Amino acid sequence: MSATADVRGPVTRSRRSTVTGAGGGGARVKQANGSKCNDAGGKPPQHLVKTSTDAEVSRHASNKKVDRRLGVPEQQQQQQQQLLTHSPRKQRSAAEEINEKLRCHVLQESLLSSASGYSNYRGILNWCVVMLVLSNARLFLENIIKYGILVDPIQVVSLFLKDPYSWPAACLIIVSNVFILAALYIERRLSVGTISEWTGWILHIFNLTSMLIFPSATVLAVTSMTPVGGVVSLGVYTVLFLKLYSYQDTNRWCREIRQAKAKTLTRSYSCPSVAESNGSAVHTNVSYPGNLTHRDMYYFVFAPTLCYQLNFPRSPRIRKRFLMRRLFEMLFLMQLLVGLIQQVQSLFPPLLSFPLPSQVPNHLIWLIFFYWFFHSTMNFVAELLQFGDREFYKDWWNSESVTYFWANWNIPVHKWCLRHFYKPMMKKGINKFMAQMAVFLVSAFFHEYLVSVPLKMFRLWAFMGMMAQVPLAWFVGRFLNGNYGNAAVWISLIIGQPVAVLMYVHDYYVIHYGTTK
Repeated sequence: MSATADVRGPVTRSRRSTVTGAGGGGARVKQANGSKCNDAGGKPPQHLVKTSTDAEVSRHASNKKVDRRLGVPEQQQQQQQQLLTHSPRKQRSAAEEINEKLRCHVLQESLLSSASGYSNYRGILNWCVVMLVLSNARLFLENIIKYGILVDPIQVVSLFLKDPYSWPAACLIIVSNVFILAALYIERRLSVGTISEWTGWILHIFNLTSMLIFPSATVLAVTSMTPVGGVVSLGVYTVLFLKLYSYQDTNRWCREIRQAKAKTLTRSYSCPSVAESNGSAVHTNVSYPGNLTHRDMYYFVFAPTLCYQLNFPRSPRIRKRFLMRRLFEMLFLMQLLVGLIQQVQSLFPPLLSFPLPSQVPNHLIWLIFFYWFFHSTMNFVAELLQFGDREFYKDWWNSESVTYFWANWNIPVHKWCLRHFYKPMMKKGINKFMAQMAVFLVSAFFHEYLVSVPLKMFRLWAFMGMMAQVPLAWFVGRFLNGNYGNAAVWISLIIGQPVAVLMYVHDYYVIHYGTTK
């Protein structure tokens, strides 16, 4: 054998005797630990300890039990750990840790960049509101200094009543119950088959048409009807017209489903039977024709929605604090709106010749009205009735197109148009553009109806302003997008609506006062 083989032979035998030996092996272990040996008083062979240490270093000292058996000194174990610590991998991790502690720059975009994904601009919104209020405060302050405080609570009553003993608007609203009950009784006859579908449809058409003609004729004929009273009464009748149209449409769909022998109906919550259980109301569902009750009808009449369904989503309880906050907002904002309108009235004659300064105050009044009606008032009614669907508006202020604004600033009307007008037209094969034109045409009619009839003058400014949204929507959608489209929508809101209002104010002022100077 070679010299290498001679060396390997004793080493292998020494390992076997060291690990597995019972007598002499134990003596050698004690010698390796530095203690005296009873059998042989000399030191162990150096090649035993050296070879064992080299073997364990090559294994990275991963097994402590083997280290004790091999008898590696603690000092050598520390040296092995230091060797492992100073390995290239450990050195790299230590350098990365140091770099991480010293790092102060990362790859990121500026917050105002669209690529950053940042969307919380509440502070900027508050700043815009403060600037809007401050910019109008100067105009109101000058107005107060020049004309004095013109807010008069008694004058508010005169907006609704010319004669304290005559309440034409209130009486007209009370009479609307006749049309409500007529729709209910027609549906009851249809549900039991007393009258045919064709006869029921004719009766519904007559009832709905009367709801538009009767109040408008009353407003035009009764001299004691004020413009504000006429707007309120016609607004109520318009809402009831849309509600009752949805009511008859939905019940007709239920009859079609029943005739098709459908076993179940889609249900949420509407006018339920209420039972008390552990202090909370437990609601049960209703199905057709069990929904044709006075309670169900009047729940739908007062609910903040225009689309009828057999069962509406219901909130579990009435939150009293939420209800009181909305009530406080309603009362406060109503007084603020009346005060601002009365204060701006003194500016009408000079502004009619140069109308631009009035657009910002008018726009501010419109924003306050939006919050008062769509947030405070409708949430108050919904909370009182435990109506669960509170999506009365969406983020129309982020509109990048005119169509997006009209679809999201008034969700109840948008849902009605989509459900009862736009989709039925699409199912009949009418193309999308013509269906959209028809929706704008109907909307323009009701805008003009609610303005011209109470003012008792027909100028079609509201109708033309609404129809002008069609080419504006095409232009913005074709040539503008992103922030430019949003700016175009805001410009149309700030300039367009106040101009239409001032046109009616100009004509009304000329008719009743003979001059604008």
